[in-house]
Amino acid sequence: MPAADTDPVMLFDRRAWRRHRERAARHGPVDFLHADIALRLIERLDHVGRAFPMALDLGVQNGVLARRLAARQGVEQVVWLDPAIGFLAGRAGWRVAADPEWLPFGEHSFDLVASTLALHWATDLPGVLIQLRKALKPDGLFLGAIFGGATLVELRTALLEAELSEENGASPRLSPTIDLADAAALLQRAGFAMPVADSEAITVTYPDMFALMRDLRAMGETNALAARRKSLTRRATLARAAVLYADRFGLADGRLPATFEILYLTAWAPGPDQPQPLRPGSAQRRLAEALGTVEYSAGDRAAP
Repeated sequence: MPAADTDPVMLFDRRAWRRHRERAARHGPVDFLHADIALRLIERLDHVGRAFPMALDLGVQNGVLARRLAARQGVEQVVWLDPAIGFLAGRAGWRVAADPEWLPFGEHSFDLVASTLALHWATDLPGVLIQLRKALKPDGLFLGAIFGGATLVELRTALLEAELSEENGASPRLSPTIDLADAAALLQRAGFAMPVADSEAITVTYPDMFALMRDLRAMGETNALAARRKSLTRRATLARAAVLYADRFGLADGRLPATFEILYLTAWAPGPDQPQPLRPGSAQRRLAEALGTVEYSAGDRAAP
């Protein structure tokens, strides 16, 4: 079994990540972002028009997604999975305390896997996607939302410049993310069929940088990088970052924007009834004929 908390190649400190989520659950999470995105995933599911008897909510946080899934016609059972026991306490139904990095499910267990803002904490995201594809039944659906590369660009910039200015160096603070251009390719690499990825930017405004940082803490989204600095950040560095944030990104009304780029991932486990690409050379009509143009063989070219 992998040494989840001590493996030196792990990008994230799994124990710290669980601890952050437990703290958020214990004090009552700030969940407006998770709740909003969960509803957007449900809206996307409405366009599918299929029944999903067995569903998994991976990373339940406030439970909005799991409750909405349980209320849907055609859903018979929802499994709640989260690394934090606090987010599972008092929930009805099947509850599993597990790290998404190592899923405890057999093959073909679910008709639907949905996840809201949990998979960006995976060190090996392609590996997790492969596990999810195997856990889905043939023609099962994966629907997820993760943070994209533009998330918290304002905070990243302010903290980086402040550390360089005050401490002549910068420590890892914010988690790496993936870009939209790479998202569909990751799904394809994991063996999914018909992968689709799209994104949207959600901007939230705050009175100051420290209010944003308090919300991130209450979301369970604070720094869990294995290489993070373990000591407290200097007050001068934080003060400098707050000034830079306001100067560089402040709005006319004095509030500060915080950008969250959300990548929505949709893909299907391969199934026998899905559309399949035609065998090369099996077309009944030439493309040139359909386009009304002249076809040239390899090595030929049209006269100038």
